[in-house]
Amino acid sequence: MAYVRKDVSTLTASERRRFVDALLALKRRGEYDEFVRMHIDYYTADGEDGLRTAHMAPSFLPWHRRFLLELERALRRVDSSVTVPYWDWTRNRTTTSVPWTKDLLGGNGRRSDRRVMTGPFAYGAGHWAIKEGVTDGRFLTRDLGRSAAPLQLPTRGELQWALDDPVYDAWPWDSTVRKGFRNKLEGWGAGSGSASLKNHNRVHRWVGGVMLGGASVNDPVFWLHHAFLDLQWYRWQRAHRSHRYLPAEPPGVADAQHERVVARHQRLPPWDETPDQLEDVSRIYRYA
Repeated sequence: MAYVRKDVSTLTASERRRFVDALLALKRRGEYDEFVRMHIDYYTADGEDGLRTAHMAPSFLPWHRRFLLELERALRRVDSSVTVPYWDWTRNRTTTSVPWTKDLLGGNGRRSDRRVMTGPFAYGAGHWAIKEGVTDGRFLTRDLGRSAAPLQLPTRGELQWALDDPVYDAWPWDSTVRKGFRNKLEGWGAGSGSASLKNHNRVHRWVGGVMLGGASVNDPVFWLHHAFLDLQWYRWQRAHRSHRYLPAEPPGVADAQHERVVARHQRLPPWDETPDQLEDVSRIYRYA
């Protein structure tokens, strides 16, 4: 029977505690840091050589769907009642609303060094030292809303702009694409600075701290954010039933994207599954 992923704002006190406790258990075991390493390893950008699977590519959504499932399965081995909740950042938009509460993810970082001082993932609580990252920092950091140059979370209208595009993705299948649901949701836009960041990307920038860059998994909000994105893919699929993951076939040898993106029936590293196999997960989970 499919289990349910809930809006984090609807979790009971017990559900919040169980979710946090399961995350802390994975951290103690060293399993959590393996997820951080994997995300760093697969953070391949347009300008780098080789296959792109996790970012700036059509497989952004199936890759993170599979990544979420790996984490969720690990959590459920600790506590079978736990599922990954989602954070609807079009509704819970302030620096003090859910999920930034003491019994969930804790709050903002302090002004001096952005170190998170509250909640179960604060360094001072003794359970969440950063061991895998792109810097030498040892503690969780956040700059919610970006104090130096304030930034707003994406709106419901900006999210709907992505959902309304009936095409999944388009050539050249990278961060420069200006049409297609995938990049409108992933959020690589024209221009420079924060104004160019849409939806997914702007949320990472809004949270700030360790959520910037390949080691973003070090902030547990990563999972709540990506569960919400996964829900958007589910909603897009229901709204555009005749449209599917693209490209359907691998780019040819004369194409600049040859062997750089994953087609619908190709293996999605580091797993043996394909985007085609990950399009329908209704037998595994559903959203409340």
